[in-house]
Amino acid sequence: MYLTKGVFFVMANLLKSKKDLEFYLEDFMEYCSLKELSRKTINSYESTLMLFFKYLKEEHMVANVTEVTFEHIGDYLKFTKERGKYSYVSDDKTVAYNHPDSRKDFGKPISDATINNYIRNMKVFFNYCLDKRYIKKSPMEKVKFVKAKRKMKEEISDLEFKALIKAINVTIYSEYRDYTIIQLIFDTGMRLSETLNLKLEDIDIERRTILIPAEINKGKKDRYVFFSNTMSTILKKWLQYKDRYCTSEWLFPTKKGTIITASNFERNFRQYRERAGIIKNITPHGLRNNFAKRFLLSGGDIFMLSKILGHSSVTVTEQAYLDVTMTDIRKSYQRYSPLENMK
Repeated sequence: MYLTKGVFFVMANLLKSKKDLEFYLEDFMEYCSLKELSRKTINSYESTLMLFFKYLKEEHMVANVTEVTFEHIGDYLKFTKERGKYSYVSDDKTVAYNHPDSRKDFGKPISDATINNYIRNMKVFFNYCLDKRYIKKSPMEKVKFVKAKRKMKEEISDLEFKALIKAINVTIYSEYRDYTIIQLIFDTGMRLSETLNLKLEDIDIERRTILIPAEINKGKKDRYVFFSNTMSTILKKWLQYKDRYCTSEWLFPTKKGTIITASNFERNFRQYRERAGIIKNITPHGLRNNFAKRFLLSGGDIFMLSKILGHSSVTVTEQAYLDVTMTDIRKSYQRYSPLENMK
């Protein structure tokens, strides 16, 4: 009996020693799937780790998580900053058909935000390995996030938004759909992914309410957002139009009745922006940011905004919208000036 146990432990150790980086990656990704993390989060983890593991094997001959050191992490982050965007890939086969060198931003510096995202993903992975006792100490323990400079969120003026809307050809099904989506995000502050994943059953036109179910919500909790009378009219017209061309459970389907992907919508959005002659780098997410900013400047409550946006805490909301411009502050001040209010 003792011999059998001894053989078992020897075999277990042998198997453990043969585990390579791919084994730990697959193990971690399965864990992420079981936790029902969003597809975007899982993709982010996987792409970060695939790039890092390829670097470890090719540059340092490291094949197991137990061999990864703090120095390896530092070297990789430095290497990544020096090489620039898309100049290092997790799979050389993808170069043949993706042609990263043809991208306009090929080789350009990687932002501090991207580096911090890499660090965050790697910390999560090595903490997982620590919990599973694959390693005794995390090499990420002393790795600090880069102190990133805050970028002002692009503001879209009333004139620019009207120009964007006018640039869309509503006689074409896909553009009429996008026309409605853009205004809905601007009116409610929803995320693009949430908007595209809405079903007809999630909309209450009469009460002007939208339920964002937990399964499509980043916070994994049901939440409600609300829309205006103007938006209600736009939605009613869209639903009548949509029903003439397709039958689908989705609120904003393709003409074939399938769900539209975020990347396709973002590509369309860039075209509308160019047609409208808008030079600013406004994105669909920028519409959400502008909703939040206008909400606050109109006297909206930060706690209420946090609930509407689906942030995990009010602190997240406060940090996200610190970049109120001097012009905004000046306008707000004029309304609250003690001397002006005495007149």
